[in-house]
Amino acid sequence: MTTIRVLIADDQVMVRQGFTVLLNAEPGIEVVGQAVDGNDAVAKVGELDPDVVLMDIRMPGLGGIEATRRITAPPEATTKVLVLTTFDLDEYVYEALRAGASGFLLKDASATELAHAIRVVGAGEALLAPNITKRLIAEFSRVTDSPHAPLKGRIGNLTERETEVLSLIAQGLANGEIAQRLVVAEQTVKTHVSRILVKLNLRDRTQAAIHAYETGLVRPAGY
Repeated sequence: MTTIRVLIADDQVMVRQGFTVLLNAEPGIEVVGQAVDGNDAVAKVGELDPDVVLMDIRMPGLGGIEATRRITAPPEATTKVLVLTTFDLDEYVYEALRAGASGFLLKDASATELAHAIRVVGAGEALLAPNITKRLIAEFSRVTDSPHAPLKGRIGNLTERETEVLSLIAQGLANGEIAQRLVVAEQTVKTHVSRILVKLNLRDRTQAAIHAYETGLVRPAGY
């Protein structure tokens, strides 16, 4: 079993220690370091090269969103960021995902939920649960003057099936769920997802979902 190496970034020592104890008790997960703020997190990523950073949003000095942006921005970056916050607010969901986070989790999540999130993100998938997706869509609709109409030219040279898969990704469906919806093999869905990311020059599923919202391919009900 491959061990997922985790860095915990939070300005509260009790939070860092608590998460360290919880995660080190999970098979296949190892906490390799702790960071006290955003600047420390960026530096520690350079030193330790963790697979996943658990990133608090609100920290003194450099906050979690900007730290996430700096960690994920380099083309060679491989570290994934899972954002943690006590604030279940639309603006944080939207900005964290736009900054490059691969997932978003509340601090009151159970140990099981936390470990699952780390494994999902560590495996290169995006933790984009339907409830998070709904808030993301709603926030995008709020910050834009008006919703865009779907425009074929804005989704590159995707095929009809790839466009359909992109729409389902943006609705928060996992590969298995997309496979069931389209009545195809899960491996076929994985192939479509890979091609979508390459064609649109996107990093992961989260960025693909955001692209779908911003081009108007997906719109929330009532907007």
